[in-house]
Amino acid sequence: MRRAGPCLGLLWLAMALAADSDRITLRAGALLDGRGAARADAVVVVRGSKIEAVGDAAAGGAAGMVYDLSKLTVMPGGIDTHVHISSHIDSDGRAHNSVTEREPAEQAMLHLVENATRTLLAGITTVQSLGAASDRELRDALARGVIPGPRILTSLAWVTEGDPETLRGAVRERVEAGADAVKIFASRSIREGGGPTLTHEQLSAACGAAQALGRRAVVHAHAAEAILRAAAAGCTTIEHGALADGAALRAMAEAGMYFDPNVHLVFQNYFDNKARFLGQGNYTEDGFESMRQAAGAMVGIFKRALATPGLKVVFGTDAVAGAHGRNWEELIFRVQRGGQEPMAAIVSATSLAAESLGLGDTLGSIAPGMEADLIAFDGDPREDITALRRVVFVMRGGKVYKNVAAP
Repeated sequence: MRRAGPCLGLLWLAMALAADSDRITLRAGALLDGRGAARADAVVVVRGSKIEAVGDAAAGGAAGMVYDLSKLTVMPGGIDTHVHISSHIDSDGRAHNSVTEREPAEQAMLHLVENATRTLLAGITTVQSLGAASDRELRDALARGVIPGPRILTSLAWVTEGDPETLRGAVRERVEAGADAVKIFASRSIREGGGPTLTHEQLSAACGAAQALGRRAVVHAHAAEAILRAAAAGCTTIEHGALADGAALRAMAEAGMYFDPNVHLVFQNYFDNKARFLGQGNYTEDGFESMRQAAGAMVGIFKRALATPGLKVVFGTDAVAGAHGRNWEELIFRVQRGGQEPMAAIVSATSLAAESLGLGDTLGSIAPGMEADLIAFDGDPREDITALRRVVFVMRGGKVYKNVAAP
């Protein structure tokens, strides 16, 4: 039998090296899969943008570039189901809820890029922005990979008022403009009392139009009555719920809705940055007092939500100007003050959040075939939830954006 000549041997070696060149191996000290399971001393192999394999480190073997995260905890990237990525603080120290004529558009976009970068480096690899028209350009730039930031889904502009036909038309406009979801205002801002603004008929028209066009209907609702109407109308998700009662919580559970209660970060951020917002629209002294009262009630509502059988409580922050990159503070608060079990909190920010966005088959868990959105912490959030503040490694779609722990 003839032996391969030196040229053929070199060709084989080159082919073998090339086969591993697009693979990355992560060695994890602890791995939380995003679905509630954990394992020690695990290996995750990434090929391209996907997870190729998950196994035990003891089995040996590694492909391509190897990152030694063996002293760290690895889990799926965080998914924040409610941010306002266009909301930013300008060079004069004033808050903007979107890109406006008050500053040059190119300057505003730099602030949005900064928001996106801070969010990603904090370990949040996917966000749903609810929303502003300017989200679209940022979303598309991030999808092209030209700037660092999380994957963005956006509702673009909101749907707020009108007769049923007008609301259906507004929904069509948002979808035609490229919205990934439709945000519908069914109650006033909490700064204006939070009362219901749309009837059951109006909500049925808006939510029905969204679903007919293959989009989720995400409803801004504080008042219990607004939540009951949205549940009866077949909407997808309730945001906020600062005035929810037991009947509203049960209605969401029975309807199979998702509930994103925004318990802490949004309020604390407003209080910390009061001077930046005060004097704009409903950001008045009375408005801030209403938010203080709502913040005091939200812990109790959150605890009742957790105790409501079948209610799917997801992770969302309502992050606005000043809060981007601080997203995990919401989850830390939910565990420390709201009494949520750490693993349940992690699931709410990974696989359950992905499911609520219609992306459960591709995001939010560590398993073969899933997107390689992986983060690592110094510490274990199951034992110390504040480990979420110590993100040292971030990968999104197979690309490493942060690595404080050397490979």
